[in-house]
Amino acid sequence: MILRIDSSLGVAIYLQIEQQIKHAVVSGALRPNDLLPPVRKLATELRINPTTVAHAYRNLGREGILRTVRGGGCYVRGESHSLPRAERLRRLKPLTTQLAVEAKQLKLPYEDLLRLLKESYVELE
Repeated sequence: MILRIDSSLGVAIYLQIEQQIKHAVVSGALRPNDLLPPVRKLATELRINPTTVAHAYRNLGREGILRTVRGGGCYVRGESHSLPRAERLRRLKPLTTQLAVEAKQLKLPYEDLLRLLKESYVELE
């Protein structure tokens, strides 16, 4: 698994790690029960503080994407987890708001924004 950190994005590093791991899970690059790199090893590869990687792993664990085995590492969860619809919508709201703001700022027509979102969603299937 190759993660890339871009400090020029203005997005916290732990969030970049979370997003990339989520993308890898959804796209099938990471499969259920795959072992993720140890915190220190990934931190060394990315040249960041291990606490940042641990933060990302902990958040992904809270979201039900990863499971941690004490002394055995972090694994992609094998079983599916289903959050209530209201919770799924609540988690997506900040992202959709940010996307809408960016689109408005770039004066992107609503139809183009929907097309881009649909294309991105379909690419993950």
